[in-house]
Amino acid sequence: METTARMLTLLSLLQVPRDWPGRTLADRLGVTTRTVRRDVDRLRELGYRIHALKGPDGGYRLQAGAELPPLRFDDEQAVAIAIALRSAAATGVGIEEAAQRALATVQQVMPSHLRHRIDGVRFEDNAPPPSVAAEVLEAVSEAVRRGMTLRFDYGEADGPPRRTEPHGLVAQGGRWYLVAWDLDREDWRIFRLDCLAPRRPIGPAFASRPVPTGDPRSFVSARFKGATNADAWPCVGTVEIDLPARHVTPWIHDGEVEPIGPGSTRVRTGSWSWTGLLASILRFDAAFRIVGPEELIVAAQRMERRVREASLPASESR
Repeated sequence: METTARMLTLLSLLQVPRDWPGRTLADRLGVTTRTVRRDVDRLRELGYRIHALKGPDGGYRLQAGAELPPLRFDDEQAVAIAIALRSAAATGVGIEEAAQRALATVQQVMPSHLRHRIDGVRFEDNAPPPSVAAEVLEAVSEAVRRGMTLRFDYGEADGPPRRTEPHGLVAQGGRWYLVAWDLDREDWRIFRLDCLAPRRPIGPAFASRPVPTGDPRSFVSARFKGATNADAWPCVGTVEIDLPARHVTPWIHDGEVEPIGPGSTRVRTGSWSWTGLLASILRFDAAFRIVGPEELIVAAQRMERRVREASLPASESR
């Protein structure tokens, strides 16, 4: 192997965060441990901080440095980085310009076959979500990581800042959410980062509390479903729909679909209310029968009365 190619391969191995015995590196490169030592010295001269490990066989570990030296990526890593940079707007963090500049830098040093692969990946973004300033994300992340009390102004409401114990950040649907214990309201709350303006300094430290659903991500998901203590729909029912399962399955995202005949399907699904559950079934515009529970039957009877009254002329409905 040519010296330059061998050093690049050595660098690629060292970028994996682990301790590399000298003998292992020598075997991977097909050289002697003495050659590995010389290549490591050359990389150090280029600005890489490589720590030598003591022991019978010795070893090496690449450390973080004060400056970003040249990096080496394999083809799949390079493609993944380029796609991630191109879709930066979908993250909801205000880094689009920096991501485009980084993508241009990466593409400049890519071999032509990789540039063609990247250029072939085209997609249209949806309407960009409300943008979160990178410094806001960094400040909130720091408070979460260090377990420090966080004060911030929220929305456009006047008044004192919110005082919270931040427990986690969740990215969902292009938005960023902070899950925190609100010290003034003595309850768990979810805050949108695009409406939040942190105050400095952060602190003091706090003792972590158990999140009701077990973790911040499931807590956000549960609140979006109208639940409080578990990531599950508060209203769950079962119906039989006179449609083939293939027509039903694409629209039942987190429910259960069971074919019970060539033109009939049993569906178990949930919603934030019994009326909302009925609405999700009515959208199929097909005959159906309620299997249970009783609450769903009562909601259907109540909806039937409302629909019947709504179909009467306005003068009669009064």
